[in-house]
Amino acid sequence: MLIISCFGPAALFSLLLLLQQSPPPGQDPARPSQQKAVGQLPASISDQTYRVNVDLINVFCSAWNKDSKSFVTHLAQGDFFVYEDGVRQEIRNFAREASLPLTIALLVDTSQSVAPKLKFEQEAATNFFYAVLKQNDRAMLVQFDSSVNLVQDFTNEVNKLAKQIRTMRAAGNTALFDAIVKTCDEKLIRETGRKTIVILSDGEDSASNETLERAREMAINAEATIFSISISRGGFFGTGGDTRQGDRVLKQLAEETGGKALFPFQVEELDAAFREISQELRSQYNLGYISSNPRRDGGYRKIEIRVPDKDLKLNYRKGYFAPAGGQ
Repeated sequence: MLIISCFGPAALFSLLLLLQQSPPPGQDPARPSQQKAVGQLPASISDQTYRVNVDLINVFCSAWNKDSKSFVTHLAQGDFFVYEDGVRQEIRNFAREASLPLTIALLVDTSQSVAPKLKFEQEAATNFFYAVLKQNDRAMLVQFDSSVNLVQDFTNEVNKLAKQIRTMRAAGNTALFDAIVKTCDEKLIRETGRKTIVILSDGEDSASNETLERAREMAINAEATIFSISISRGGFFGTGGDTRQGDRVLKQLAEETGGKALFPFQVEELDAAFREISQELRSQYNLGYISSNPRRDGGYRKIEIRVPDKDLKLNYRKGYFAPAGGQ
């Protein structure tokens, strides 16, 4: 009910059409291939219709005070101004999303370069799930090195996630972009509501067939917010090499999708990074508008959100790809 209440009439109509295409009783729509729940990700679904194509553009936004760094959760609809390609849009739906269910994909770098830090990654990731997951939330766990593997499919059972986290071992190179593309294309793109990818990596891709641009595009199309935690900095916690390129990659992916990149300097700070992500996820607003641009040209459209209070900073996705197929 929470998700449906945020949609306008066009969205409800499309949702009803989707429900009519739901699988027969006894078949879980979230797991069409039960035999592949753990192991390799299932076949690509980008050429199938799983998403609800609606005119309503939903943008999740968080606000925090520049000085205190604390999140601001008391803003009203009238405090926000939304622009698309420079043209002001009318906000049709507005909600504070502290209680809207979360769909989280945790992507953990298990390449050989992170072997000394894997234990800390596992502990911090486990603590994160215990802290953030509520009854109606779901999370999945993906590990990536030279290949990408689904370690645990969507579940709200933290103990099950924790058990699978402990099975991860470090080996091989880093296929970060492949992990993002596969997770979005084969899992998140069919989901609704608040979708979040949390990446734990040094950002140094060395094994992907996909590109950074493709990973960015897929995250935007899946309407997934990326939060990235770098594991490349600080003393023995660092890799010892030039980390600037990896840091730029993690920052770009996060900022363009409305998330944040965090750079802890010590392994002990991993927990704090995960706590910050958890807090932000519970401090978001949902701004919904119907674009005043009627073209269906598949082009990228820039989104800008403004608030009158100059002491506030905002996090939100910076744009989306319009539907294709003419007028």
